[in-house]
Amino acid sequence: MNQKLKLAIVFIATYALSTRANAHLGTEISVHAGFFSGFTHPLQGLDHLATMVAVGLWSALSARRAGPELLWGPLGFANMLLLGAMLGVEGLAPPTVEPMIAASLLVLGLLVISRLRLPAGGAAALVGGFALFHGVAHGLELSNSAHAFEVLAGLLCATLLLHASGLGLGWALRRSPLWLPRAVGAAVALLGGALLLQLA
Repeated sequence: MNQKLKLAIVFIATYALSTRANAHLGTEISVHAGFFSGFTHPLQGLDHLATMVAVGLWSALSARRAGPELLWGPLGFANMLLLGAMLGVEGLAPPTVEPMIAASLLVLGLLVISRLRLPAGGAAALVGGFALFHGVAHGLELSNSAHAFEVLAGLLCATLLLHASGLGLGWALRRSPLWLPRAVGAAVALLGGALLLQLA
């Protein structure tokens, strides 16, 4: 891994651990609805859209070729999102949920810009670590809901759909001028940076 990028990621994570507030941009999940509420929730907030699409983008842009390696990041994110949501439903939450959500956007944007290639397990672990915090945030919103698992099923389906959209977009951008995917990554990173400043 590029030494400067390593230092940037460590700095971002350290900063995120020292702040607290709300990084959500959009509506809260309706605790009285079911599958449809969960499915539409990620589509209503810029932070959700950007994060989930960026996971697919990075996976496609950094892959050597089409194949199973494209799926490690998206599947790692989706699985840890679900685990985090279940922890949140039970009321278990670290104090750094919102800053880590913002930090995930910044890091994912940098990964899209750099097209950094990680081993499959490393890619899944990196995005999965951030997904855990995204999941906890959603689970906490549903901790008193009788429809929590219906909502989470919808949320998971929408997440996978957004990952697939990111994969398709990223694969198309592999043939584009280099500045174009970098501009997309920069927009995601700037959103994450703005949210971190807002939380400071």
